[in-house]
Amino acid sequence: MAKPKKKGLNGVRGLVHIYTGDGKGKTTAAIGLGIRACGRDLKVAFVQFLKGVDTGELKTLQGLGEVFKVYRNSDTVKFVKDMNQQEMQAARAGMGRLWQTAKNLGNQGQCDLLILDEIMAAISTGLLPLKDVALWVREKPSELELVMTGRNAPAELVELADYVSEIKAVKHPYSRGIKARKGIEF
Repeated sequence: MAKPKKKGLNGVRGLVHIYTGDGKGKTTAAIGLGIRACGRDLKVAFVQFLKGVDTGELKTLQGLGEVFKVYRNSDTVKFVKDMNQQEMQAARAGMGRLWQTAKNLGNQGQCDLLILDEIMAAISTGLLPLKDVALWVREKPSELELVMTGRNAPAELVELADYVSEIKAVKHPYSRGIKARKGIEF
């Protein structure tokens, strides 16, 4: 008789990953890890902060169904630097709701891998308090694998992480006036 297939991390300690830096590929790396996890029957929650534009990967990810769930804040459509006070308050409230969703997903065991895409930007722009994020990372469920992405990872989160990858921009076509291309950069 075949043994039942195990699901989740099954007692294996979940680690914390950070993809940071000024280079292209932080979200791509996180999604790649998420796809690998799906291939091993792990459930993935992808929580995307501060990306209001529909990107090409979203269509594919949303088509994966229950194994790779996508959560986004559709309220934020401007850069923070271009927001007035009222828009900033609305964005802060939206980020707070999305952060609560992310914590609930992790705390309630609804996923094995939780990806917090661009959470560093939400912190650095003042839309999410660093102290709240750091406290939750310290207290996250032990079997939850956590990935956080975005430029300028705060030292406090870097200290809490098990993996930190800094993606450096060495050369980028934008500096030569080549605009972002559909299907490649977004």
